Amino acid sequence: MSLFLAALPVWVAALLVVVLPTTLAMCGPLLIRRHYGLERLATNNEIAGFKFATVGVLYAVMLAFAIIIVWERFSDAEAAVVQEAGAAATVYRLAAGPEPQAGATRAALTNYLELVMARDWPQMALEKEDHEVTRALNDLYAATLSLAQSASRPQAVLLAVFNQLDQVTQARRARLHLAHGIVPTNLWVVLVLGGMLTVGFTFFFGTRNLQAQIAMTGILTLIVFMGLFVIVSIDHPFTGPVHISDDPLRTVLEDFAQPGS
Repeated sequence: MSLFLAALPVWVAALLVVVLPTTLAMCGPLLIRRHYGLERLATNNEIAGFKFATVGVLYAVMLAFAIIIVWERFSDAEAAVVQEAGAAATVYRLAAGPEPQAGATRAALTNYLELVMARDWPQMALEKEDHEVTRALNDLYAATLSLAQSASRPQAVLLAVFNQLDQVTQARRARLHLAHGIVPTNLWVVLVLGGMLTVGFTFFFGTRNLQAQIAMTGILTLIVFMGLFVIVSIDHPFTGPVHISDDPLRTVLEDFAQPGS
């Protein structure tokens, strides 16, 4: 469900996650008031007020914790893309030379980056992995090993090349892993159910000004589900309108095409 919502346009996701629940929640006090009456609900105010304060604080802490964790993982995915681009640029420069093996290594690296942008990104949006990109990475390793066996590079340079190549692999693994979503299903259940219970708690207060109570319930619901909307939007870092782009890799490829690179 979170993948489906993350893939929707922002306004559609906001309508489903924020506007619709808020509208339904604002009908709650009206329906409860008609069923139980003001006098009966007003008897809950004193005791329920203390309990609601505890419930609200507990849910606020849990929601804030989830948002922070999701944002940190989103940043980790962005950092992985930047790391992959930087390591690829380093390999390209260290592999410079007139030897056929050097040209083959550079060509394999360019092919890998092009396939990453053309195939990995669309697949990650669907929580999948493209095996053709994996084969391109294998070809890059094979070309680099051939360059190492040619004995045309100092040992220190070859060590740096393979170190950067390992970083490319690790960065790709990181983004493929994070593309599957950050928030587990059980936490989603807790967040959604907790939000509904927190909002539903307000239905059983009684104030003489019903319009004010409906407005307060709507504001609370809006705040709660806007927090959930933030989590939905960035839970899948490579899916939907709010996603991590391949611009760092694209920039590296543009640098490769420059004369003298």
